[in-house]
Amino acid sequence: MKLRAGAAVALILASVTLLAGCTSAGPDDAAKPSKSAAPSASGSASTAASPTPTPTPTLMPLPGDCREILSADVLAQLDGVPLNDPAFGDSGLLGDSLVCNWGHPAADTTGLTTTISRMDRGPALDMLNGLADSEGFTCYTPDGGTRCEKSWQNELYPVTDGRTLFWRDGLLIDTRYSNLAPAGYTSSIVKALWP
Repeated sequence: MKLRAGAAVALILASVTLLAGCTSAGPDDAAKPSKSAAPSASGSASTAASPTPTPTPTLMPLPGDCREILSADVLAQLDGVPLNDPAFGDSGLLGDSLVCNWGHPAADTTGLTTTISRMDRGPALDMLNGLADSEGFTCYTPDGGTRCEKSWQNELYPVTDGRTLFWRDGLLIDTRYSNLAPAGYTSSIVKALWP
């Protein structure tokens, strides 16, 4: 009987020791997050109650004039080139985009068209990556945005054509040109929109 009572006491002590071991943290447990520390899908109560607003770029809405987004130096290079001639179609502020057409309507190839429009990050980067991957555009990340560009020989005339795109903060600047590429043109627009 004494042997059974001693075995019972030993069994109880072993059970208590095992249970105590389960609740104490070992040296490796300190680095592991507890289940209560894991993030939830819905976020914390304070985050769900008041979401953080998305910051608005400083110069929204879009400028309404194609000249005001260009520096004096770029405007001097475009001196004498008509802006937004009706022969090129709709231009100026059109809803959520600004379209600027520089060129002589009688010229066969000389001119440039810039469209500044809203575009979310995902679609913009997909498009720019596609241009780099499949069309040979060179892309880099100046001025807090992403810029892609490419130039090529015009198929009919001995002039250079090209396209330059710049995306930042939900805005895409897309310029297509032929035989008219003022130095610093896109950089001038970027500086006007993000001073």
